[in-house]
Amino acid sequence: MSTLAGKVAVVTGASKGIGASIAEHLAAEGASVVVNYSTSKSGADAVVKRITEKGGKAVAAQADVSKPKDITRLFAETKAAYGKLDILVNNAGIYEFSPLESVTAEHFHKQFDLNVLGLLLTTQEAVKLIGDRGGSILNISSVAGPMPVQTASVYSATKAAVDAITVALSKELGPKKIRVNSLNPGWSKLKGSTPPA
Repeated sequence: MSTLAGKVAVVTGASKGIGASIAEHLAAEGASVVVNYSTSKSGADAVVKRITEKGGKAVAAQADVSKPKDITRLFAETKAAYGKLDILVNNAGIYEFSPLESVTAEHFHKQFDLNVLGLLLTTQEAVKLIGDRGGSILNISSVAGPMPVQTASVYSATKAAVDAITVALSKELGPKKIRVNSLNPGWSKLKGSTPPA
């Protein structure tokens, strides 16, 4: 029997790269997967097709998880499609490297609004749908958090924040039977992925 049979997972930013691979692996283990995308419908549809051709269950759902209204819609669509949620993978993110003299408020907010605030608000909605059954949340961080690189001060700060949020939420949500962990990949050679994840 598949280890995730009967489970429902949302993977944000799953139209390519690490997110697509995670979505496909969860489906291979029996989970029904919501393949979230922001702009690449064709990429998400391709992921769904690969999953369903192998006998898995998946649907694509558009939502820019830096926008609260989109996040609300994403989980409403998840509930409509599968009725519940067991797993959230916070994979959606953006990176832009810039030397100090070129850092702007726009550069800062573009990354923090998606990588940090978006992750928090997505988790907030997911917890509501997970409910008393308990579940699992996986935050995709980066080695750039604990090991920042030059010209990546803002990006590295977002990923350090993700690591801190993960620890804090693991303590807060643990009593609710919701596990919270992070994964800190480095440069990925997955097709369609960008460094660092």
